[in-house]
Amino acid sequence: MTLLPLADFCCPPLLAGSLTATEAADVAVLFRVLGEPARLLLLSAIAAQPSQEVCACELVESLGLSQPTVSHHLKVMYEAGLLAKERRGNWIYYRIVRERLVSLGKVLD
Repeated sequence: MTLLPLADFCCPPLLAGSLTATEAADVAVLFRVLGEPARLLLLSAIAAQPSQEVCACELVESLGLSQPTVSHHLKVMYEAGLLAKERRGNWIYYRIVRERLVSLGKVLD
């Protein structure tokens, strides 16, 4: 009786992953940022706008969150590259950076 090596008996070797260690670390940061329900609500509210952008002041009342809370979450998402912002007078308008969300989608495909 001939015994097969364990690797031959069990299963073929795994294919190499599509992410490098650096890419995985970058994507993990985005998932941690999006792991906060308030941030998902904010992202959803921005995405739902026909113009795909919203003034920060509009988010406070519509989501029932305090102004400091909204500002904090917008800042975190901006620093992670999920949002872009533009100052117009006294107001700051935010829009989603689609490329960052697309990169998350590719990881999940």
